[in-house]
Amino acid sequence: MAKNTVIVNTFTNGILGPDVPMLGPVKDGGFIVANTAPGCWGPMLTPEIRGGHEVTQPVLVEGAEVGDAIAIKIISVEVSSQGTSSGNDHVFGDRCLGDPFVAGKCPKCGTLYPKTHLEGIGTDCIRCDNCGAPAAPFEFTSGYTIAFDEERRIGITLNEEGARKAALSGRDFMNTPDNSVQNPVVALAPSDLPGMVARMRPFLGQLGTTPIRDTPDSHNAGDFGTFLVGAPHEYGITQDQLKDVTDGHMDINRVRAGATLICPVRIPGGGVYVGDMHAMQGDGEIAGHTTDVSGVAVLQVSVIKGLKLDGPVLIPVEEDLPYLAKPLSPEEKLAAKMQAEKWKVELEESAPISFIGTGASLNAAIDCAMNRAASLLGMTVPQVMNRLTITGGLEIGRAPGTCTATFKAPVEKLKELGLWDIIRAQYSLE
Repeated sequence: MAKNTVIVNTFTNGILGPDVPMLGPVKDGGFIVANTAPGCWGPMLTPEIRGGHEVTQPVLVEGAEVGDAIAIKIISVEVSSQGTSSGNDHVFGDRCLGDPFVAGKCPKCGTLYPKTHLEGIGTDCIRCDNCGAPAAPFEFTSGYTIAFDEERRIGITLNEEGARKAALSGRDFMNTPDNSVQNPVVALAPSDLPGMVARMRPFLGQLGTTPIRDTPDSHNAGDFGTFLVGAPHEYGITQDQLKDVTDGHMDINRVRAGATLICPVRIPGGGVYVGDMHAMQGDGEIAGHTTDVSGVAVLQVSVIKGLKLDGPVLIPVEEDLPYLAKPLSPEEKLAAKMQAEKWKVELEESAPISFIGTGASLNAAIDCAMNRAASLLGMTVPQVMNRLTITGGLEIGRAPGTCTATFKAPVEKLKELGLWDIIRAQYSLE
C-alpha cells in the first residue's frame, strides 16, 4: 500500500539502476523525507562505494510509468553537519582502475573496491583493510575545513589546530548518518585557507530519477557520464548508451528549497533519489568540489502523466530567475499594453521555465539545453535562442558541462504540457 510519507535513511553503494531495491511506494502527491549523507569527498575517499557519491535508496512513486514525469517540489533543505572539508583534488593514478570516482583499488594488494578504515588523521589515514596500505584514490591540492554557526547562516574556514580538532571527531563533526559507510573527509584535516567567511545557501547536488542501466551515481549526467564511455571497469558504456542517463547529478545551486524539479521517468515507479547536499556554491563549482554536508531534505512528489522529457526541467524560486525572465510587474504590464495598442500587436502570455543541459563541455551542455527546450515546446532552436537572449539567460551549473537555459515560454504551450499549474503557483501568476 502506498504511503503518504516515506522516510529514507539508507543508501546505495554508489550505483543506480533498475535492479537497485526501491522503498515505498509513496503516494502521488506524497512526501519523501530523506536523511542524506555527504556527497563527493567522503565517498571519493571510500573505494568500496562504487559511484563517487553515496545517495539515498530510490523511492517508487505510485502511478509513475515510463514516459511520464515526476515533479519534485523541494519543501526544505536543512544542514545537520557542524562543518566539512573540501577543496581541489589530485588523483593517485595507481589507486584506481581507469576512474578514481568509480573503481578504486589498493595500490599494494590490488584489491578492487577495497574496504578501508581510519588510522589517525591526515592524507594517508585511510587504509586498506586487506593489507594496511594507504588506499584513498584522492588527495587535496588546496583544501580547507569549514565550521558553521548554530543557525547555519555562515561558515568560517579553520586553521591547522581547528582542522585537527574536527578531524579527531570526524563522523560526529559531520553528523554522518548511521547507515553511511563513507570515511569522513575532515579526517584529512586540510587547513590551507584559514579565516575565510562564506554565506550558506544549501542545495541538492543530486536529485532525480533512476536510469535504465546500472550507472555510478556521480556519473548520472551528460558530462561526468562521458568518463564511462569505453571505461575499463564493469560500468563502461558505449557513446550511444550515454543518452540513457537521467541527469540526476547536476550541482546546480538553484535546486534548493522552494524550487521544483521535473524529472523523466525511465523505469516503472521512477525511483526518486537524493544526495550530495552542499552548504554553499557559486555558479560553476569551479574548484571541482564544494562543501559536502549531511542534512535532511523534504520533498513532495507528483506525477505528470504523458510528459515525456529528455532531461530535467527546473522551476526555480523567483529570486533565482535571471533578471530578464522574472515575471513582469504591474507597471511593466501596463507599459507593454500601451505599446501593443500603439503598434496593434497582440501580446503573448508567457512565463519562465528553465531547461537543464548537460554535455562533455559547456558548449555541448548549452546545445543540449536548447535542443531539449525546442523539442518539448515545439519550436526551432533559433527561436529558443532568440527567447533565451531577450527574455532569459544561460547560467553555469557545473564545469565541465551542466547549465540551465531559462526563458519565457508561451503559456498556451505550458498548459498543453501540463506544466502551467506548477509554474503559475510558483510565481503567483494569474
